[in-house]
Amino acid sequence: MATAKRPGAAGRSATTGAKSPAKSAEIPVWKQALIWVGLLGTVAACTVGAIVNSGDDSDKVPPPTVQERDDTVAILARSSASQGVCYGWELKDYFGYGDPVSVGSNLGAGVAVEDNPACPRWVQVSVRIYYPSESSESDDNAYVDVNGSSDFSAAELLGIANGLGRLGVTEKVFVDDPGWAITRAAVMLPLLAVEAGAVEPAATPAPAATEPSPLPHPGSDLWRDRWGYLLAAAGLLLVTALLVTVGLVQRRRQRRGGGPAQRPGAEPAAPRTPERA
Repeated sequence: MATAKRPGAAGRSATTGAKSPAKSAEIPVWKQALIWVGLLGTVAACTVGAIVNSGDDSDKVPPPTVQERDDTVAILARSSASQGVCYGWELKDYFGYGDPVSVGSNLGAGVAVEDNPACPRWVQVSVRIYYPSESSESDDNAYVDVNGSSDFSAAELLGIANGLGRLGVTEKVFVDDPGWAITRAAVMLPLLAVEAGAVEPAATPAPAATEPSPLPHPGSDLWRDRWGYLLAAAGLLLVTALLVTVGLVQRRRQRRGGGPAQRPGAEPAAPRTPERA
């Protein structure tokens, strides 16, 4: 015979462990306050971090100094006047927009050669510096390009670009000191352009005509260095010879007179006669 269940037990087994839907959706007020405080703190931390990172100059590309720009312009001006080609440089930040960090040419600092009516023929070294943030795993890098007017072939421009690294201006140098490296590369452009066969070498200035210096006297060094002593010795010899000559003349006169010479005003001696015996 089946045992009958109690009505109360079945009701309890069906509802055991079930909670009220209204109670499970409710969150205490203090927990809601903690969540809002956490969200506001996260937003504030991100904002402060962005402000601090924006004021850090570690990812800024330094331009060349005023002295480096002025010296580079003077050198490029002489090369351009001799070869008939404009030379320039352009330094950019990889993440920067708008104006480049530095630009210049033989026409002056801040004057570009690309699309310049004063430069029908031009060559320019362009460098983009990549400085990632400190949180990035990427390495610093530099992208070097050499551009030119349409009369320069791609092979010639590539040869100039490769020559920069061969002469020591490598990508690492651009990363370490972009300002110095870009001006150094610019002054190498005229030499590398000649090496690539793109332009004629600069004319060598002829030296100024000067009169040839007179040749030294062909005499002996003895006469040239001791002519005073020799002249004095010759004078002494001449005086000695004169005195000897005067002495000899007087000696001859005394012999012709038969006796010693008489003093002026003295009476002549009477001649002696032989005594008679």
